[in-house]
Amino acid sequence: MKAGIIGLPQTGKKTLFTILTGAHPAAQADQKKVLIGTASLRDPRFEKLVAMYRPRKEVQARIDLALLPKLERETIARGDVFRDILDLDAICHVVRAFEDDAVYHAEGSVDALRDIEMINGELILHDLVFVETRLERLAAAIKKVKDEHQLKEKELLERMKTHLEAERPLRLMAIAPEEEQLIRSYPFITRKEMVLVLNVGDDALESTGLIERLAALCERDRIEVMQVSARMEAEVAALESEEERREFLEGLGIKHSALEQLSALCIKALGLISFFTVGEDEVRQWLLRAGSSAPEAAGVIHSDLQRGFIRAETMKYAELMEHGTEAALKAAGKMYLKGKDYIVEDGDILNIRFKV
Repeated sequence: MKAGIIGLPQTGKKTLFTILTGAHPAAQADQKKVLIGTASLRDPRFEKLVAMYRPRKEVQARIDLALLPKLERETIARGDVFRDILDLDAICHVVRAFEDDAVYHAEGSVDALRDIEMINGELILHDLVFVETRLERLAAAIKKVKDEHQLKEKELLERMKTHLEAERPLRLMAIAPEEEQLIRSYPFITRKEMVLVLNVGDDALESTGLIERLAALCERDRIEVMQVSARMEAEVAALESEEERREFLEGLGIKHSALEQLSALCIKALGLISFFTVGEDEVRQWLLRAGSSAPEAAGVIHSDLQRGFIRAETMKYAELMEHGTEAALKAAGKMYLKGKDYIVEDGDILNIRFKV
């Protein structure tokens, strides 16, 4: 899973990238290239399973993060940033929502809604320009030879053009599997899922006013939204131990860190779920497309497990926490045997039985 961090200058995206990955891009005053980092997904369930099993090895699922060059009118006009976005699974748009006279704003004032709509508009315009250009080429080709494949593509692109002209991102448009084949290689940006990260001041962390103002837009355009104080998260990240960091956050009334929030929203936006494998040797978190079967989950672990799948011994995370041990869970009749048709649920703990 790869998510890209974008945003106008001075929004706090570099600070957020550093917090999440441990990389330090701030040393590069004028970032021209994409910077890549990796962050382990933070899931409280994983931490509790580690505490329960005390394994010799623990492996969290990971997310690749790409810090894109700052969005300025020059980079937007050149189109560089759009090429950088193409290989991403999701876009994290960091938006400035804090006041600080010492930090300039590219647009002259702090207005989160204005900035969101401006960037969304640029992304839609990118896709619209591509569709219009492609339609012109198709029209010329169809005049020479009427090809059924090209006619179907033309009809789809005309629908996409109407959709984009209504200022709606393409991720909202229903596209049939056979139509996917027609546009698989095309550089559409607005088909990607989006997470808004509102960078607020420390004093606004408990306020839900801005999120409430954005609720209609986010629901309409299928955008996930969260708010953090990047400055405060940086202070937390500088503390020596995880225990200190947790106590600091709890003291401020913050239940989930920026990484925990972003992890959950990226997973949700991409239609993924987590499942776990546990034992004294290893506790590991795996990511799986929602709606996948037990054999498909086995294939995420290893292709041999999917090929020779027999059954999945399944525990529910909440039930394991309630009963405290596997033995107690089994005594309560809550250890389940699932076959090939079982659809894995978020938080399932699986032990795959197989034979090859």
